[in-house]
Amino acid sequence: MTKTGATTIIKTTFAGVDEETLNILRQMASLKEYPAQTVLCRQGEIEHTFYVVVNGRLSVVQRVDEGEERLLGLLGSNAIFGEMSLIDNSPRMATVTTLSPTTVLEITEQVFDQLVVNSPAIAYAVVQRILASTRQLDHRSIEELKNKNEALEQAYEALQAAQAKLVEKERLERELELAAAVQRDLLPGDLPQFPDYRFAAYLQPARQVGGDFYDVMVLDEEHAGLLIADVADKGFHAALFMAVSRTLFFQESRYSLSPAVVAQAVHSGMMGVAKSADSFVTAFYGVLHRPSGRLTYARAGHDRPLLYRPGGEVEMLMGNGRFLGMWSALSLDEYDIYLEPGSRLVMYSDGVTDAVNPYGERYGVDRLRRVLQENGRLPAAELKNCIADDIAQFRQNAPAFDDLTLLVVEAVSE
Repeated sequence: MTKTGATTIIKTTFAGVDEETLNILRQMASLKEYPAQTVLCRQGEIEHTFYVVVNGRLSVVQRVDEGEERLLGLLGSNAIFGEMSLIDNSPRMATVTTLSPTTVLEITEQVFDQLVVNSPAIAYAVVQRILASTRQLDHRSIEELKNKNEALEQAYEALQAAQAKLVEKERLERELELAAAVQRDLLPGDLPQFPDYRFAAYLQPARQVGGDFYDVMVLDEEHAGLLIADVADKGFHAALFMAVSRTLFFQESRYSLSPAVVAQAVHSGMMGVAKSADSFVTAFYGVLHRPSGRLTYARAGHDRPLLYRPGGEVEMLMGNGRFLGMWSALSLDEYDIYLEPGSRLVMYSDGVTDAVNPYGERYGVDRLRRVLQENGRLPAAELKNCIADDIAQFRQNAPAFDDLTLLVVEAVSE
């Protein structure tokens, strides 16, 4: 695409600016094309380029505390990002990566400084876009919640209209019950138990059907597979994607004792069935060698489990890795820890740490760590109940916005 071909996007972005000034901007700015999987700006780095998306699709990912990565959103044509870099030296707040071949208009700080001197009108327009973008960031969370509430109200009204007849209402409720029953059947009932290791799990969906799942799989006489995962959605779609993901883990775990190999195979299978980059799964999968206590694991964007050892401080497991089923290129590392007798491993979904009370306060990792530190000597089943009760007391009557899942591993004391 030539600069002439970008005229429309420039006019749209800087509406109200005269044609002569737009021509100056078109001559001074750079129009560039990038292939998929290109990082245009990286979180934490100080850069001085403002971008206007001409066409393509990009992801905005932010790394938060303790190395977690969260998808903030997707960008398309006429979107802008990096505008604050023109006026201050603050590090980038997120990493923006192209998901498809993308064309952008780039305005560097040097170009902007020249515009301030030579073309005040266009500089004023850029500043206006920066101010507008800042206001949008301040109000985005509120607006998103408002829109979701409005959409939920509209959906509810539509559902009420569709259920005018009692028979239709009963039929829909029956279908929901059947969907929830099918999902419950996909989750393990009684977890396997061994003389040297015991397991306990807890799952509370935010809706009648959800996207979290877990499993403890007996791989052979010496190895057990430990899995906890979270589909990035809720409701029917999450339940269907959860069924596919769990089936893939169940199948692939039979072919390899390498967690990274299994997770890569699951990722490849998900890429074959996913229709968009909006469907992905976070997962923690480990293989426990019972005779030695060695747990080899791979982490694909999931919350970091907590490890309790008698007489020591609760540790958070290391390990990085991206989500499964989102980008075709995926690299996962393996890590090893040893579960000595008396230790406890607590795996959990983000619904645990993101649980809120009526005052809007998050439960958080620190509170979970403290509960584990104080109650780590309890058997797996009691420890699971202790954590679930503490979350319930913290939440009081506040609604749940995400599935809440726990998987506790107990290395039995000798």
